Amino acid sequence: MINPTTCPPVVSRSTLLGSVDAAGATLDGASTYWTGALARGAMPWDVAGDAARWWSAMTVRERPRWSTPNEVVWESPVMRLRDFTHGATDDVVPTLVLPPQAGHSSSIVDYSPRQSQMQTIRAAGLTRAFSLDWIGATQATKHATVDEFLADIAHAVELIGSPVNLVGDCQGGWLAAIYAALHPERIHTLTIAGAPIDFHAGDPVIGGYVELFEPSFYAALVASGGGVLPGSYQLGGFIAIKPQDEVARQWGLLNHLDDAEHVERYRHFEDWFKHTQDIAGDFYLWIVEHLFRRNALISGELEIGGERVELGNISCPLMLLAGSGDHITPPPQVFAAREHVATPAEDVVQRTASGGHLGLFMGREALRDHWPPVLAEVYARSTPGAVSRERAVRESRARTDPGRAAPQPIP
Repeated sequence: MINPTTCPPVVSRSTLLGSVDAAGATLDGASTYWTGALARGAMPWDVAGDAARWWSAMTVRERPRWSTPNEVVWESPVMRLRDFTHGATDDVVPTLVLPPQAGHSSSIVDYSPRQSQMQTIRAAGLTRAFSLDWIGATQATKHATVDEFLADIAHAVELIGSPVNLVGDCQGGWLAAIYAALHPERIHTLTIAGAPIDFHAGDPVIGGYVELFEPSFYAALVASGGGVLPGSYQLGGFIAIKPQDEVARQWGLLNHLDDAEHVERYRHFEDWFKHTQDIAGDFYLWIVEHLFRRNALISGELEIGGERVELGNISCPLMLLAGSGDHITPPPQVFAAREHVATPAEDVVQRTASGGHLGLFMGREALRDHWPPVLAEVYARSTPGAVSRERAVRESRARTDPGRAAPQPIP
């Protein structure tokens, strides 16, 4: 099932560097632990106790939770609509977030009370805030298609009231772009964060792996899951791309077992990262073929429901946010959007955070320094009369904990 052609350079490089860095993280972690153990005069039973506590914290996972009070106002077999308005009736255009959809809970957009994209949105003045919540695939929904997802998004927009400020993170971003291209009259502004629009731009690691394996490989993955792509497969793939992050996190836990704050941060992240959900098989295989392989969204060949998806139909204000250290979606894949839409240059906002992929959606730097200016621009276009961008930025920034302790490594 492996393509007989030469392994893509990006895959070879990623595999080599990942192996070297993982080995380095192992040596560093082990050295730190044993140095500390000798310094405190640890006996064999002390080391055994450390191992037991480490194993318990590493393996016991709970279902991730949404941090901000919200109300599920509608549900379909594949998604829920969560209302974060808290009863607000402000004269402001409603905002709808499409979270990442890659085998994890959508709650990453409301990760914690002080690291929440939803709270950052509300604090910027966009108080009529909503988020979709992707439901893990089951045997009943394993044949769900992109048409079904788009139809449900359309229904959510109808319930909220269009036009909307549409925010798409990661795979929610390209889905938002497709919806906006098909229904431009329903979109007030479009914000895309860490989402591939040109899947072949930059130096994409995931694209390299897709090129490495034949289509039959991905079909076999879905078949092995009984028609769904198991979320555990997605998780394993993400870890394999940067194994050093996983290694560093586990050694970091062992070396901070007596630091209650560190252990709690570790548990919180791992509960989200390791508690996976399945993806509809038909939807997954469509993504692999039409987007990752054919790059049809950029080539103009993408058709949905008999209608061609033309990014040139998008002329609303466009906000683009990428991470310079994002190995999942390199910045060129995000910023390519501006070359294919009809939005005037003066209505395009483009920002680059320094973190990685997940950090764009829940990292302190992105939420304090990059989302607030982006959201201030959205807010300025979403309410009548003059508004203060400075105030929107200031209040939005205040929603994120500045962080006094080192955060967990974020892939």
